[in-house]
Amino acid sequence: MSRRYDCADAGDRATGLREAASAIRRGELVVLPTDTLYGIGADAFNAEGVAGLLAAKGRGRNMPSPVLVGSPTTLHGLVTDFSELAWELVDAFWPGGLTLVAKHQPSLRWDLGETRGTVAVRMPLHPVAIELLNTTGPLAVSSANKTGGPSPATCDDAFAQLGESVSVYLDGGVANFSQASTIVDVTGKVPVLLRAGAVSVEQLREVVPDLEAGS
Repeated sequence: MSRRYDCADAGDRATGLREAASAIRRGELVVLPTDTLYGIGADAFNAEGVAGLLAAKGRGRNMPSPVLVGSPTTLHGLVTDFSELAWELVDAFWPGGLTLVAKHQPSLRWDLGETRGTVAVRMPLHPVAIELLNTTGPLAVSSANKTGGPSPATCDDAFAQLGESVSVYLDGGVANFSQASTIVDVTGKVPVLLRAGAVSVEQLREVVPDLEAGS
């Protein structure tokens, strides 16, 4: 049976974070609040956990899961060929609603789906998410809804779609933005906007004036 914890209560939050970390270590799924939407998460380095995440969402391997990290320094062990412009975007918008698609280290033993050598990575601006990530390490995290379903701005929204497929729900109230993150591809010389979202194009171009729009 799924367990749910109210993160507005200090005791419940501490217990919930402990139980969520234990569930992650067992290869199970958790729902956590972020600064954009609620996410469903699994250990990024546990192939069975990630496969369970994709199955819970009704999502194929052709749509690999993004990864959340608790600190920008974690990038050093995850990505390669990360440009100076990419670091400038990290400095400007992390933690926050910007996901960066970068080349991942070829030595990494993970299976996020058909990534073609890349990873979509973000550091969320939410204390509960950060605390969990700093305990577990990088998590594969996607929006906590069935593929094609409504975006989950509350824990109730997530539970209505995912139900008992998730072991632990961390309830952090209503998501601040209730909007998906902006996605920028930084695998080339010039960053390319893949999806508009929580960070506006105008904000991005203050840092990267030559930002290209994706097709």
